[in-house]
Amino acid sequence: MSVTVDRDKSGKVPPQSLPRRILRGPRPDAVPALVGSACAAVGLIDVAAGVFPRFRHSRMHSLAEVLPGALGPFAAALSLSSGVLLLLLAHGIKRRKRRAWRAAVLLLPAGAVAQFSYRHSFLGVLLSLALCFLLVRNRAEFAALPDPRSRWRALANFVLLGAGSLALGLVVVSVHPGRVVGDPSLVDRLQHVLYGLVGLEGPVDYTGAASRTVAYSLGSLGLLTAVTTVYLAFRPEHPVARLDEDDEGRLRSLLERHGGRDSLGYFALRRDKSVVFSPSGKAAVCYRVVSGVMLAGGDPVGDVEAWPGAIERFMDEARAHSWAPAVMGCSERGGEVWTRETGLTALEIGDEAVVDVVDFSLAGRAMRNVRQMVKRIERNGYETRVRRVRDIGPTELERIRLAAADWRGTDTERGFSMALGRLGDEADADCVIATAHLAGSDEDPSPYGDLKAVLHFVPWGEDGLSLDLMRRDRAADPGMNELLIVASLQAAPRLSVARVSLNFAMFRSALARGERLGAGPVLRCWRGLLLFLSRWFQIESLYKFNAKFQPRWEPRFVVFRTARELPRISLAALQAEGFVSLAPPRPFRPRRPRPCGHRTGHPGEQGVPTTRPL
Repeated sequence: MSVTVDRDKSGKVPPQSLPRRILRGPRPDAVPALVGSACAAVGLIDVAAGVFPRFRHSRMHSLAEVLPGALGPFAAALSLSSGVLLLLLAHGIKRRKRRAWRAAVLLLPAGAVAQFSYRHSFLGVLLSLALCFLLVRNRAEFAALPDPRSRWRALANFVLLGAGSLALGLVVVSVHPGRVVGDPSLVDRLQHVLYGLVGLEGPVDYTGAASRTVAYSLGSLGLLTAVTTVYLAFRPEHPVARLDEDDEGRLRSLLERHGGRDSLGYFALRRDKSVVFSPSGKAAVCYRVVSGVMLAGGDPVGDVEAWPGAIERFMDEARAHSWAPAVMGCSERGGEVWTRETGLTALEIGDEAVVDVVDFSLAGRAMRNVRQMVKRIERNGYETRVRRVRDIGPTELERIRLAAADWRGTDTERGFSMALGRLGDEADADCVIATAHLAGSDEDPSPYGDLKAVLHFVPWGEDGLSLDLMRRDRAADPGMNELLIVASLQAAPRLSVARVSLNFAMFRSALARGERLGAGPVLRCWRGLLLFLSRWFQIESLYKFNAKFQPRWEPRFVVFRTARELPRISLAALQAEGFVSLAPPRPFRPRRPRPCGHRTGHPGEQGVPTTRPL
């Protein structure tokens, strides 16, 4: 969808001339949010009605009896299953998902027919049809397309819904104390639940109609788990889009002309990202969808004057799928454009360390610790080599790839907005690799010989480098990263490099101000929390490591829609960066060197930063 806006003489778009839709961005609609909340409330009532006998005969249930789920002699089982279904549909309806709307539109008439057939409840029929009419009348509100998905969703549904059914089934078995024959143990109850979920009779006996109620309830839970799992396993896939060769070629052309604007620009070439281009093709926004969040990394790529068009396409895509738009790690200029064009909010989350090569020197008191560490390592026999990828032979490049993959130290991949995800690819000939070698270690039992540490830099325009990853052999002397960064900065003039971007320091300003004299109690508490979190996320260690090289600090921002979406965006960012994984665990396999082109990450070594996660 194209939108025509007025531009001033400089070519920029004044905020007052923007359409209201673009200025505010896609906001959650009132009708889907209301209907989704109603579905969740009805679902909870139906679950309670199906589980607890006293609730089914209470005054509250008398009022809720007309809602879909309380249908004659099968009230308990149908209340339980319909309640779970409504809870599953509620989130999709709030997100305006078309398929959730279709399921609700089919479910409500079925509930109306059941109300009339079993209970002859005209009020229940009217309520069901009225809600169905409301959904049909507002069908334009529910047009969001499906999210990217894979077959793992079916396994996740089986595990999570199966566990929920097991817990809920144990409650169902245990809420009839006056009808239980004997005193069955917890093991007997669990066995009864497991049998009941697959339609078999368990070891627990009841008197009266309770036995049939429990059997129907457990059977409906088991059937619901099986049906939803089969549906998710065999429905058409919408896999996560990948960066194809044509899009990558277009992005490389944009980077050749405008790549010097943002140190994170080259990371847009990650092949596990999607991309949207401006109508003119002069700008693009790269993103990945994680848990319903559309995450962009860094600034848009390309001509600044064409950024609004790419941002508009990004927001249109987010609106079409009902994704929450967010930008991780954009610069101050990028944040200004994003907020001006969309009405989103920007929040500073840290600083990027940038070293100007012409100003770097090991002389002086401030560099004393780095200077002493580098000299000590060099005396131990280590030497460094800093070269472009094109200047490294294929055999040595393969050895570097395998070593970097093996030294990662974990199967968890790390990095998204500040990591390229590959090392030594033929298309990345301009990248720079710095390696550390231990002289006289040719007979080392290590499969990588004298190679002890690796740094990888990506191009930042024509005269810059941006740090991608740092890897080292755990058996090597401490200080390998410092040695290689110093070697890279000293070799920069030979490579026609004038600036080098190092790691990103999250919440650097809070850490720096919190330790100063006169810092207030709130700032000190915030700093204390960051120090506590540093045990897992390397917040303090990255800041102190960067500060050793006396860089200038460039602020980076997160752009988001509303404050209530921040927890969701934070979780999605942690997933994208590899710190949190919600995917089903993989079977254990002995670690071994990864094949060529395996995506890079970092081992999270205590106190030693090895990549630049955001």
